[in-house]
Formats: sequence, C-alpha cells, structure tokens
Amino acid sequence: MSTPATQPSKKIRWLPLESNPEVLDKYVRDLGVPAPWRYADVMGLDEELLAFVPQPVHALILLFPITPKYEEYCKEEQQKIDQNGQIVSSKIVFYPQTISNACGTMGVIHSIANNWAHGGSLKLKEDGIMEKFLKKTVDLSPAERAKALEEDKSLASVHESHASTGQTETPNLADEVNLHFVCLVERDGHLYELDGNKPYPINHGTTSNETFLLDAINVAKEFVKRDPDNLNFSVIAATTAEEEDY
Repeated sequence: MSTPATQPSKKIRWLPLESNPEVLDKYVRDLGVPAPWRYADVMGLDEELLAFVPQPVHALILLFPITPKYEEYCKEEQQKIDQNGQIVSSKIVFYPQTISNACGTMGVIHSIANNWAHGGSLKLKEDGIMEKFLKKTVDLSPAERAKALEEDKSLASVHESHASTGQTETPNLADEVNLHFVCLVERDGHLYELDGNKPYPINHGTTSNETFLLDAINVAKEFVKRDPDNLNFSVIAATTAEEEDY
C-alpha cells in the first residue's frame, strides 16, 4: 500500500516556470540534459492529432489550474488508495513538492529522473547539475529527496534564470500561482502520475512503450472530464525526436 511521502511545508518559494517547450528545452540544457531530449506541445487530445506528436514520447507533462473540483477529487482518490492500496514499482523515482511554485521543475525532474534511473535510456552530461542531483537523491526516501532539492543551490539558480524568460509576464515572487504541472511516465508496464502535491505516485494501470502516448492521453482526458468548464489545460511531451523531424 502507498504511504504518504511527506507533508509539504512550502516555506521556500520560487518563481514559476512557463509551460513553454522552448523555455523548458533551454532550462534542461543548462541542467546538463543533452539533445535530442526536448519538449514539444501536444496540440490536442483527439487521436488524429496525436499523429503530429514527435516520437518517441518518454513522458507527458500536464498543466492545468487547481480548482475546488480537482481538490475534492484528489481527496477522494487518496481515500480510495489508502483503503485499497496500489502497486507502485520500486523503480519509480518520486519527489514531493515542498517549494511553492516549483511544480514546473517537479514535472521536469520527474520526466528526466524516471527515464534515467534504474537502467533508463536517457544519458545525462557527466557531472552536470541534473546528473549530480539525481545521483545524490535517487536512493533516498521521498522526504529526503524533497529536502535535497530545497538545499540544491545550483538547481535553484538555473531555475531562477529561466523562470524569468518566456512569453508571459513574470509574476512577483510573493504571488500564489494556481497553475499546476504533473508528469505521466511508464515504468515496469504501468502508467504513473507523479504529482509532488500528492503523497505518493498514482498508478493508472497497464501500459507499454508502444501504447504509452495513447494511454497517457486517455488519463489526460479524465482530468478534463472531471472539470469540463476549465479551458486552461495543456499537454507537453518529452521526446527524443530530432528537431528536424517535427
């Protein structure tokens, strides 16, 4: 049975990252994540539009506002899992979010960590910021990982430099931003939702490398269905397609 990782205090506050693939690409390059790993917009959730998503897709990052409907669903979901349990692979690397407005970075870290750790195919720059951080934290408990992120000045510095870029106006540090990122990944034949605001990963059932995109989009559709009046929903794919391929 899953058990809560930690109770986020969120006494530390960062500027939020923009959900812009160009911003995220530059951000991860400075963290030591080399091409061809990159992020691309998913233009729609209809199956015919998925043909335009660059392949292969290694993770999806969902962005949406936190609403009362969503918060109520999360409470019900946690109660159900606490009562019935769930399967969670030991290879899943989960980071609780204890830093306000850091959910963009949490989505990025989750997408990278779960394609690098435990024999993953992603290769990182040797001694780069991300490799050093993951090597330091991959074998820690979730609560210890969250603490390590709070204390990682190199990662915080890179985050700050890219949070002030993009197409939208940078909010003030004191602003509460209700837009939230979560990451979907495949591990050991199961599809996991990694949301640092939740106490543990969420298992959304079986998947495979071949069906991951469609299966993850079906999970995204459930997010939309639960709050159909919310139009501020977007999806970004983490891919290793060469840039000229799309």
